[in-house]
Amino acid sequence: MLKNGINRIEKGEFILVYDDDERESETDMIIGAEFVTGSQVATMRQDAGGLICTCIHPNYCDKIGLPYMNDIMEVAKDKFPILGKLTPNDIPYDERSSFSIWVNNRKTFTGITDNDRALTISSVAKLCKEEKFDQFGNEFRSPGHISLLRGAYGLLKKRQGHTELSLALAEMAGITPVTVVCEMMDGKTKESLSIENAENYAKTNELAFLDGSKIIDEYLKKN
Repeated sequence: MLKNGINRIEKGEFILVYDDDERESETDMIIGAEFVTGSQVATMRQDAGGLICTCIHPNYCDKIGLPYMNDIMEVAKDKFPILGKLTPNDIPYDERSSFSIWVNNRKTFTGITDNDRALTISSVAKLCKEEKFDQFGNEFRSPGHISLLRGAYGLLKKRQGHTELSLALAEMAGITPVTVVCEMMDGKTKESLSIENAENYAKTNELAFLDGSKIIDEYLKKN
């Protein structure tokens, strides 16, 4: 099943990944950012329904100079004290948020349409693939409508969220380690989609469904 998921990521297809009962207990829809089109953003928006985020490998983040949002808040709290009071030090499932900044590609209009978001997402991957890190400010503006997430150093060695799971899969598939994740929500229960319903969605739509623990085990064997 893991090999099938890696092959599908390599081909630019969606896969579903469940993290862990003891973590978020959520299934995310995942795809390589370099393959994203407006149609795929629409699928994530309509079928998954969570926050559409772009995950970036920590090596790329360092070369671009992308900070964690926590670090921005820490630097700015002297001028804006409310930021110090908002420190996310009580996340029940994690030690640190992977959120960085929000961006739009400068060629977008509002930035929120499916096509605009697809352009922003795919152009982040293209910039990283072509290693044009010094052009980031020329290509993007902030704030925007695409949330950028920093992968943790060592990926799954320290943090094992969907950000790191998706980037590890990208590495194993040999594609640009910039990915898109979107949590699967349930409009009936107003909660995360159950693992059973996520598996049913995968079967109905012929998608690979992966257990995060299997990704972690395989990745850590080789890294």
